[in-house]
Amino acid sequence: MKIAVLLSGGVDSSVALRLLKDQGHDITAFYLKIWLEDELAFLGDCPWEEDMQFVQAICDEHDVPLKIIPLQKEYLDRVVSYVLAELKRGRTPSPDILCNERIKFGAFFDSIDDSFDKVASGHYAQVEQVDDRWCLKKAPDKVKDQTYFLSSLRQDQLARALFPIGHLEKKEVRELAEKYDLATKSRKDSQGICFLGKIKYRDFVKFHLGEKAGKMIEQETGKILGDHQGVWFYTIGQRQGLGLSGGPWYVTDRNLETNTLFVSLKEDQVKIAEAKKKFSASNVHWIWPRPDQTKFEVKLRHGPNMNIANIQYISDDKLAVELDKTDPGIASGQSVIFYDGDYCLGRAVID
Repeated sequence: MKIAVLLSGGVDSSVALRLLKDQGHDITAFYLKIWLEDELAFLGDCPWEEDMQFVQAICDEHDVPLKIIPLQKEYLDRVVSYVLAELKRGRTPSPDILCNERIKFGAFFDSIDDSFDKVASGHYAQVEQVDDRWCLKKAPDKVKDQTYFLSSLRQDQLARALFPIGHLEKKEVRELAEKYDLATKSRKDSQGICFLGKIKYRDFVKFHLGEKAGKMIEQETGKILGDHQGVWFYTIGQRQGLGLSGGPWYVTDRNLETNTLFVSLKEDQVKIAEAKKKFSASNVHWIWPRPDQTKFEVKLRHGPNMNIANIQYISDDKLAVELDKTDPGIASGQSVIFYDGDYCLGRAVID
């Protein structure tokens, strides 16, 4: 097959390329230039030069041609603008989900020759064809599984997607990188949001939305505990970076109009979270045709933790969701991802 391989400069995509090369496929590597290096370079070291060095080294090692595709404008228009609009509304968007749907398997698909049979990446996920349907399946590594981030993909995108390491555990990928002596074998996993790279999320928000001093108030008593620099820097359920003693303290609510942040101690957080056991969600996307079932496993954030949810349709594009277990970190704008066993069925955005 003729395969376009998305290389990021990390170990996962490097191993994916090597596996496809060993299988005898006709490979071309692509590096997507989507980070905001021109706009935010002053915040730190250039976030992509080091990655490019590793990408080039992998391609040189394997005699694979490399093409660099600039997609900054598409990313600004299709992802960053949405993220900023959501933050201004006091919501908590999921930019990496949009990155995959609209850029890596969207704008990039549109930019390459149709002669490529597949587009491969280093995601921990699996694609399976069942009759005439393309299914998104979890990776066996529950911690690294990335179906959460791929839950917005459509049938035509999944039909062309290929995840060569999706059947492996992370430790196996590291072992393969050592075995093949890849240039990226010792690189640490990236923890950043895809469009920010090494730039801190807080710095990105500060650059676009600025700072605005406000009060941090205890939810139960109304007591002022301290100050903050803008509610858009915080998410519901957050407990890091609050600067309060005697905790742990959790963010329980935000008032955008008054720029007020509400917090609570851990033992009270569970009581407050009970109100979040039920919520509505919109912008419903099903990977398969709309399922008949109303009970699903769900993820509310990337990671191994699952919950059980029952849903009712309010309309074709709006759901009422009730969780079996309360969750202290539910916020408007976040995604809820639906599963049936190992299969990811789709997602919706929490109202």
